[in-house]
Amino acid sequence: MSTGADPGTAPRRRDARRNRELLIEAAQEVFREQGLEAPLDVIARRAGVGNATLYRHFPTRVALVDAVFREPLTDTMAAGEEARQAPDAWAGLTGYLESVFTVLATDRGTNDLMTTGLRGVEALEAVHAHNRRTVELLLERGRTQGTVRPEVTAEDVLFALAALGRAVPALTAATDADAWRRPLALFLAGLHTAPAALPLASPALTPGQLAAVLGELGPHRGTGGPAA
Repeated sequence: MSTGADPGTAPRRRDARRNRELLIEAAQEVFREQGLEAPLDVIARRAGVGNATLYRHFPTRVALVDAVFREPLTDTMAAGEEARQAPDAWAGLTGYLESVFTVLATDRGTNDLMTTGLRGVEALEAVHAHNRRTVELLLERGRTQGTVRPEVTAEDVLFALAALGRAVPALTAATDADAWRRPLALFLAGLHTAPAALPLASPALTPGQLAAVLGELGPHRGTGGPAA
C-alpha cells in the first residue's frame, strides 16, 4: 500500500544535512584563516556547493557565524566556570585569560567575534555576559584575597583585553605563536598588588619585529562588524 510519500524526499533531506555540515566545516576553516570578513563565496567553493545552497541554509552572515561558533563559545564559558571554582582567584583569572588568548591567537574568526561588534549572534551575547561575570567575580575575590588592586574595575579589564586581543593576530603573524604571552603578562602585572613579583613571559620585541607587527595591523577598518 502506498503511503503517498515522495521516494526522493529522504535522500534530499540527507543531501541537505550533508551540505549544511560541509558549509559549517568549510566556514570554520575559512574564518579561522581569514577572519569573519572572508567572502562567503570562498566558503561555498571550499564546501563544494554553490552560493545558492549556502544562502538557502544561512540567509545571512550572522546566521552562519552563529552556527559555526556556538560550540567553541560554549567551551569558553566552560573555561570561565572552571576559573570561578579556583580557590586562588589570581590563578583562576590568569588561567582563564591564558586559555582565551590561546584561542584568539590561533583562530582569526574567534578573535574577530570576541573583539568586535557583530550583533545578532545569540551564542556571543551569552558568552559576553558570562565572560563579564567571570571577570567581576574573580576581581572581587582577588581584592578580598589581596592580590588585585582595589581600584581595578571590570570595565578596565574588559576594555584592555579587547584592545590587546584585537592586536594578537598581527603580533603572532609577525613573530611567533606565543608572542602574546608577554603583553598579557605586562597587563596582568598592572592589576596585581605586587607587580614586581610577576615574571614576564617570552622575550621583548625587537625594533624590526615591532615594525612588522605595526605593518600587520594595517589601516583601521571600523568597528561595525562584518556585513551581512
